[in-house]
Amino acid sequence: MMRLLTILSALALIAYPVAVYYGISRWGLATVGALLAVFFIVRIIAAKQTQLKELKYIGWLSGGAGIALVTLGSLFRQQGLLLYYPVIVNILMLGLFSSSLWQQQSLIERLARIQEPDLPASGVSYTRNVTKIWCVFFIINGTIALITCFMPLHIWTLYNGFISYILAGSLFGIEWLCRQWYRNKNTQ
Repeated sequence: MMRLLTILSALALIAYPVAVYYGISRWGLATVGALLAVFFIVRIIAAKQTQLKELKYIGWLSGGAGIALVTLGSLFRQQGLLLYYPVIVNILMLGLFSSSLWQQQSLIERLARIQEPDLPASGVSYTRNVTKIWCVFFIINGTIALITCFMPLHIWTLYNGFISYILAGSLFGIEWLCRQWYRNKNTQ
C-alpha cells in the first residue's frame, strides 16, 4: 500500500503543472484545489517510506507547502498562487542539497553509499562535486520557474511541466555517464 502511495505521490508531483493548466480552466479552482490537496496529503503520507530522513522532510515540507498554496489560492480565489509550487520545490531541494555540503557526507554520497557502502575517497570527492552541480541546477531551475510565474499560463506549464523535467533528466543522464567514465578511469 505504501509503495502505491509513493508512486501516486511521484505521479502527482510530475503532473502538477498539467493539472493546474487543464484543471483550472475546465473544473475551476475549488475542484482542482481539492484534488491537489488530496495528492499533497498522499505525498506527506508516502514520505514515511523514504530511507533518508532528509527526503522525508522534503516530502512533508513540499506536501505542506502545496496544501498551504492550494488553501490560500482557494481562500483568496487566486489561482496564481498555485504557480509558485515548483519554485518552492526547487528552494527545498536546494536547501536539502546545499545543507548536506556542510555535513560530513553530502546527500549524493549518502545515496551512493546505499549501493556502494565502501565508497573510496575519490568517490567521496566526486559525489561532493555532483552535489554542488545539483545545487547550481536548483538555483537556475528555481529562478526560471519563478520567472514563468509572471508569464502566460501556457509558458509556465511548458517550462514547469516539460522543459524542467527534460533538463533534470538530462543532468541525471549526463551525470550517470560521467560516473561510469569516472569509475572506469579510477579502477584501472
